Amino acid sequence: MNIVLNSLRKRIIQGYSPNAEESLDLYRSNFSELIELANLVKQRIHPESKVTYIIDRNVNLTNACFSQCSFCNFCVKVGSPDAYVLNLDDYKKKIEELFLIGGRQLLLQGGMNPELNIDFYEELFSSLKLIYPELKLHALGPPEIVFLSKQSGLSYRDTLVRLRNAGLDSLPGAGAEILSDRVRKVISPAKCTVKQWLDVMREAHRLGFVTSATMMFGHIETIEERIEHLLQIRQVQDEKPYNAQGFIAFIPWPFASKNTILIKEHPNIQKISASEYIRTIAISRIILQNIPNIQASWLTVGKQIGAFCLHAGANDLGSIMIEENVVSAAGNRHTINQQEMIELIEDEGFEAQQRNQNYDFL
Repeated sequence: MNIVLNSLRKRIIQGYSPNAEESLDLYRSNFSELIELANLVKQRIHPESKVTYIIDRNVNLTNACFSQCSFCNFCVKVGSPDAYVLNLDDYKKKIEELFLIGGRQLLLQGGMNPELNIDFYEELFSSLKLIYPELKLHALGPPEIVFLSKQSGLSYRDTLVRLRNAGLDSLPGAGAEILSDRVRKVISPAKCTVKQWLDVMREAHRLGFVTSATMMFGHIETIEERIEHLLQIRQVQDEKPYNAQGFIAFIPWPFASKNTILIKEHPNIQKISASEYIRTIAISRIILQNIPNIQASWLTVGKQIGAFCLHAGANDLGSIMIEENVVSAAGNRHTINQQEMIELIEDEGFEAQQRNQNYDFL
């Protein structure tokens, strides 16, 4: 590592957060030195040798969506004969299966279905909480909040307050993709803008919601746009109220391309390599020092690459994911059970620790 980068490395170990130019230089630097630096940052933030995971279920409440993003194979057009909306009996079956294996949370998402308004979500959330008071609802990302806000004529704040009163516990970082309007106009033009996504999260943090942030990369974005994505996430986290947790985790995953419109329109997109994914985990840990947890996506990159990321800045392996529809519809079908998750973590020299969405140890 050259003199300038070596000086930067020393400052980062002490807690300095690099700017865009410095981050880009680090991302392109020697692979081994980059992951070593990320690991040192992780050890400062997480001196204990625990790696966390959660048992939850990713439920898509509807597959009907007007957005029709070019990277998504799961959703269908509103009015399609293949469209569905889950009913209460569907939820009961899924939740009882989840409870049997020790899970207590639904990651509840769906398409932006114009037939489902805020009254629908209020009734759904309150009904589920009435039947299962211990259930946690990690539900609806910023695009859905923006959509419901426009549909109901409510502010983001009022939309979030109504949903919280109905039972919403925390907000996933869904729909971030790449926080670049240039990219979004190509891959998800009907979805919220960058500013709208960030503003929903700002409001959620003011209300005390625990949230997460994500990045789907490896399609038409540039490295510079990935870095800018991370810097915008960091900025919103810096703005949160002092007593709020804000973004509790960051989760990057590579674009799954099989049979998507996006890969048909851009056939030269190259699949993200293992080293590029690990670099992304590492630079995320280095840039996002104000976000406590970095999650490696074993679901999209496989168990072994996910495990290696535990030495490159990641301290969490996410969910055992007993149900997942969107990524698997684009060709990624990795699976894992709780015992395999524990063994995967322990084989890397760490202690496996089950958690909840707030990262409380269970």
